[in-house]
Amino acid sequence: MEFLVPDHLETERLILRQFRDEDWKDLHHYYSSAEATKFTVGREFTEGETWRTMCGMVGHWQVRGYGPYALEEKSSGRVLGTAGFWYPNDWPSPEIKWALAPEHWGKGYASEAARAVQNAGICHLPDISLISFINAQNTASIRLAHAIGAKFEKEVLFRGANWHIYRHPRET
Repeated sequence: MEFLVPDHLETERLILRQFRDEDWKDLHHYYSSAEATKFTVGREFTEGETWRTMCGMVGHWQVRGYGPYALEEKSSGRVLGTAGFWYPNDWPSPEIKWALAPEHWGKGYASEAARAVQNAGICHLPDISLISFINAQNTASIRLAHAIGAKFEKEVLFRGANWHIYRHPRET
C-alpha cells in the first residue's frame, strides 16, 4: 500500500516513525499507567493488550493509508509514546492524537510531535479537516490542542462521557 502521508517525520528532538515489534515495551509505560490512560482507554493494559494495541496502530496505516507514529527520542532511542493520525470506525472524524508516558509529560514532546503531524496533515491530507477528540475532563490535552491552534467546535456524548471536538487549522 502507498501511504497518504510520510511514514517518517523528524523534529528537533524526535523521530516519528512506524512502530517496530520491540517498541511495545516502551509504549507499555503509557498503557500501564492508570494516570496516563484515565481519559483515553480508561484503564491500565496488560503487556499483551499493549502489544495488540500497537499492532492495531500499525494496521491503521494499512487500512487508512495514514496512522499513529512511534515517538522516538533522538538522544536515547526510547519510544516516549505515540502521536499521529487516527480514525477508528466509531470516531466522528479523522484526528490528530497524542499520548505520552507520564515520565515524559511537561517537556514539550507532545506539542513538538503534534505540530509535526499537523504540518504533515496540512501538506499531505489537504481535503481532510482534522480534529482532536478529547475527553472533556482532560485539561492537559485541551491546553495542548489550544496551544497548537485547534479550536473548540462542540461537545458530544461518547461512550458515556462528554468529549470535545477541536478542529485543527487547515494551513500554517
